[in-house]
Amino acid sequence: MQLPLDGRVAVVTGVSRRRGIGAAVARVLAEMGASLVVQHHRPHDMAQPWGADDLGEVLADLRDHLVPGADLHHLAADLAAPDAAGELIEHARELAGPLDILVCVHARSGGDACLAEITAEQLDGHWNVDARSVLLLTQAFMQVHDPHRVGGRVIWMTSGQQQGIMPAEIGYASAKAALAGVTRTVADELIEQGIVMNTVNPGPVNTGYLDPGQGIDDTSLESLKRRFPTGRFGTPEDPARLIGWLVSDDAQWIVGQVINSEGGFRR
Repeated sequence: MQLPLDGRVAVVTGVSRRRGIGAAVARVLAEMGASLVVQHHRPHDMAQPWGADDLGEVLADLRDHLVPGADLHHLAADLAAPDAAGELIEHARELAGPLDILVCVHARSGGDACLAEITAEQLDGHWNVDARSVLLLTQAFMQVHDPHRVGGRVIWMTSGQQQGIMPAEIGYASAKAALAGVTRTVADELIEQGIVMNTVNPGPVNTGYLDPGQGIDDTSLESLKRRFPTGRFGTPEDPARLIGWLVSDDAQWIVGQVINSEGGFRR
């Protein structure tokens, strides 16, 4: 039986931690038959409280999910650099051939503040990674995509900034809000090139930062958990399954939407 993404090539950014959303998306797309080109930037993770995973182990896990005949390639790239997005897409095409799917999962963590304390450098840091690089990746993908090739898809990731407040995250929230705000405009341009594009807000997903001992006290964690009707935080697999459907042919009629996938989270 043919799998939904047989013969298609997906570029997934932000794939450097096994518990990350990027790795979960890559696993789902691999199980659906896609070949993968994954981007990582380990220096970012190494600077975070949760640290970086062994890249070899991350890639070995992804290979275990590939179907026979599918390939895996990986590229290191700091997407804060102005030319990095275009170079990443070009290198991906050189490695894997025609590209069908782009899923932009990467984001900058930390280096943020409230409005009273935010600096121009912090704002630029989040804009460069969280918004500008996504636009430039999408531009480069559009330029190399064959409009006659079936299955062109782009997925962006936003956050819950339009659902409620995000204290002390002015840089991150404003950059992600820009993506949500321009989704329809970009999707309208991409559809002319045979590319279907949507944006996903995954809601609060525990990629490790909601584990005990990561800076949030147990009482606050339990209080937060009770705001989910199911009594649990989101897992990386929750948005990954949604994205797997959105990049399939079954979702070809869903265009230019910002989809909030939050498990009923009550703010």
